[in-house]
Amino acid sequence: MNIPVGTAVPHTLESRTRDRVLRVIGERGPVTATALADELGLTVPAVRRHLDNLGESHLIEEREAASSTSRGRGRPARAYVLSEGGHQSLESDYDHLATEALRFLSTEAGDDAVRRFAESRVGELEERYAVELAAAGPDTEARVQTLVAALTRDGFAASARPVGAPRGTAGGSATGLSGIQLCQGHCPVQHVAREFPQFCDAETDAFSRLLGVHVQRLATLAQGDHVCTTFVPTKPEPSTERSSR
Repeated sequence: MNIPVGTAVPHTLESRTRDRVLRVIGERGPVTATALADELGLTVPAVRRHLDNLGESHLIEEREAASSTSRGRGRPARAYVLSEGGHQSLESDYDHLATEALRFLSTEAGDDAVRRFAESRVGELEERYAVELAAAGPDTEARVQTLVAALTRDGFAASARPVGAPRGTAGGSATGLSGIQLCQGHCPVQHVAREFPQFCDAETDAFSRLLGVHVQRLATLAQGDHVCTTFVPTKPEPSTERSSR
């Protein structure tokens, strides 16, 4: 339907559409304006208007789209993820109920009971992912890409990029920093993990087992960062090589 110039769009309709845009960013982020328009059946200019509004409200943040390198010259494509305020705006009463339940569990049975619950919950994901990663073979890079696909499918908005010197280069053999940075732009238990870091610890341990290497968690949404970041080494560090002699 075409709306004549000068006719105000009802505030309620605008608000509902903005909420839809925000929720899709939470589920699919990082996501571009074009992808949002396709998902929501809106025009790109209409989506950009809502993105501007969400940005001014500090509910979303920009980042360069992973596929922007294929665009050639010109302005890089921008993708959007939820900010800390955006995550908080989507928290439901169930998040608060879950936190209260875990507080009760901690008081009645101790922090170890919370840890066991977190490990049990993450263990369900690990069991499903293990089958897919086994098919990916022993190569760490291939296993990370398979894990990224599985996490993204489950709503974690995962991505990965190489960091440090590439394997096989002189710089890589000297620094021991070659690896992959695994990022998660969304976390379904972020609200709970703020108070109970056992969930982050259990997930990190599961990543280590799934990938067959000792990973290191560098940042988390629960601690106020805009993305969960995990470093996955792709070669032994020099100190490890020396200690094994």
